[in-house]
Amino acid sequence: MTVGSALDRAMTLAEMAPHPSVTVGVLAGREERFPDGRLHDPPVTHLDGTEAPAYVLTNEKRGVGLGTKRNTTKPAGDRGTAVVVTDRRTLCLVGGESEDTAVEVPHESVVAASYHTGLLATRFVLRTPRKQYHCWAKRSTSESLLAEAAEYVEDRTAESPAEIEADDGANQLTYRGQPISRENHPGVSDEPPSDAR
Repeated sequence: MTVGSALDRAMTLAEMAPHPSVTVGVLAGREERFPDGRLHDPPVTHLDGTEAPAYVLTNEKRGVGLGTKRNTTKPAGDRGTAVVVTDRRTLCLVGGESEDTAVEVPHESVVAASYHTGLLATRFVLRTPRKQYHCWAKRSTSESLLAEAAEYVEDRTAESPAEIEADDGANQLTYRGQPISRENHPGVSDEPPSDAR
C-alpha cells in the first residue's frame, strides 16, 4: 500500500467510524506527537480490505499484557501503541525497535470484554476460553469509550468461542501473577470441569 493510498483509506475509514477515537492521524501514522510514526507501519496497513475500525485506544508507555498485566510488551524508544477495535477483531499494535508487534484477538474467540480504570493505568481486557489480553490505554481515555468498545466486542462474540491457536504467551492460568505451564502438570485436563453430577 502506497503512502497516498494509505492516507486515502485512513480518511475514508475515519469518516465511516462510529466513534471519534478513530482518527486519520492514528490510522495513517501521521500524528504530530510521533514525527517518525507511533508504529513502523500505520495501523491502516494491517487492516483487511473490507475491515472497518470502530474504536481506537492509544498508549505511549505500555503495549499489551499477555496473560497477566505484568507480562506486558512495551513500545521501544519514541514509538507507541495503538489498539484498533474493528468489526472483526481487536488488533493490538506495539511499535518496536525495528518492527511492530501485532497481537490479534478475533471477536469470535472472546468470552468477555471488560475494562479497568485507575489513577495510574487504564486497560481494556479481552478474555478468551484459555487466554487473557490486557490492552493498555492512556490514563486520559474516557470511561465511556472503554465501555462502548467493550460492549461492541461483546455484541460480536460467538455463543461457543473458538480458542486462539497462536502461541503468544497469553495463557491465563497463573500463580502469583506468573503464567503456569500445562507441560509441568501432565495429568491436568485442558477441559473445564463438567457441571453434570
